[in-house]
Amino acid sequence: MPLKLVILDRDGTINRASPEFVKSPEEWHALPGCLEAISRLNHAGFHVVMATNQSGLGRGLFDMGALNAVHGHMLKSLAAVGGRIDAIFYCPHAPDEACTCRKPAPGLLLQIAELYGVDLKGVPYVGDSLRDMQAAQAAGCDPHLVLTGRYLKVQDQVLPPTFPLNTQVHADLTAFVEHLLRGAAPISQPGAT
Repeated sequence: MPLKLVILDRDGTINRASPEFVKSPEEWHALPGCLEAISRLNHAGFHVVMATNQSGLGRGLFDMGALNAVHGHMLKSLAAVGGRIDAIFYCPHAPDEACTCRKPAPGLLLQIAELYGVDLKGVPYVGDSLRDMQAAQAAGCDPHLVLTGRYLKVQDQVLPPTFPLNTQVHADLTAFVEHLLRGAAPISQPGAT
């Protein structure tokens, strides 16, 4: 039986994003319904893995202890509603470091494929930004955009033409999970009328 896998971004997808970066557990706030949505995925047999850019490390805004504390708080909050994230992959580099793991590069997603020994074709990657969708496309994942972060104000769920053509749009993580669990057709594509 093939592995059922979903890959999620963090800031703007699971929790509120901050222009000041999320530097402590006190600054981490789950978006409404997201923890329960992840729990629903787990209970439906999906492995949930997170892939997140954390350039605050490379910029010196927080250290590994702080990042681990944020993720520990997130995982405890998830456990409280019966959910879990099986693995966390993060890019610690600042934008000017030219690494291969900072999204939109596909490095984090390719690391996940290697760890799980899977082809990412058809694996959903859920994020809130263009670079998330570009990384998904480059790695062969199905790109799913949630309108809870950078593209909060997209009108009528129609995206600019810079997005991969197969990007599916969802109001939030809960809507994505409902879509996935019911096996629905794509909700929206760029340029759709």
